[in-house]
Amino acid sequence: MPLLSDWNGHATRAFGVAVELGGMQDVAARASFLIEDGREVVAAWMLGRELPDIDAVIAAAASA
Repeated sequence: MPLLSDWNGHATRAFGVAVELGGMQDVAARASFLIEDGREVVAAWMLGRELPDIDAVIAAAASA
């Protein structure tokens, strides 16, 4: 599974998960994205301080 290092915040802003935290701009909120064929977001989960429901993420990935 590829991972992304977003040191300049471009992906954070593009995916709409940028928040301000402790005076810092463009901090990524906790989120999970299901991306099909490396290009289409087919599902997304974002919560505040809690992690997305991992069972829902796994079920969606299994059915994709």
